[in-house]
Amino acid sequence: MRFMVLVKADKNSEAGVLPSKELLAAIGQLNEEMAKAGVLLAAEGLQASSKGARVSFSGRKRLVTDGPFAETKELLSGFWLIQVESKDDAIEWVKRVPFADGEVVEVRQVFEASDFPPEVFPPEDAAREQALRDELQKKAAEA
Repeated sequence: MRFMVLVKADKNSEAGVLPSKELLAAIGQLNEEMAKAGVLLAAEGLQASSKGARVSFSGRKRLVTDGPFAETKELLSGFWLIQVESKDDAIEWVKRVPFADGEVVEVRQVFEASDFPPEVFPPEDAAREQALRDELQKKAAEA
């Protein structure tokens, strides 16, 4: 099972305040531990919403709104993508995140092809999707 671990933004991350050297080192250590355990698929921090945009869809119309965005509680400042056996395993890894200043982390399961009935996601489409994912992982490993 794959889980996206979402780090919620706060006023500091939205103001562009970078994490401390100590916090980055502690997160780096956790990332190494997850990589060695074979559960880490990706991990990234995100720039403030002032450097981003939102695209809203209404029929054929596309509305682009440049950041910053007012509702900090709805924003993200980073993520991990992990592959573990269960939600409980994901939560156990998340409990090791070295945050201590009121940060909020959300754990969400990623849809897999098997979550969809064949009439919605036919097996040939699922196979094509898996082949693409495998190719991307191969390219990432080569980089």
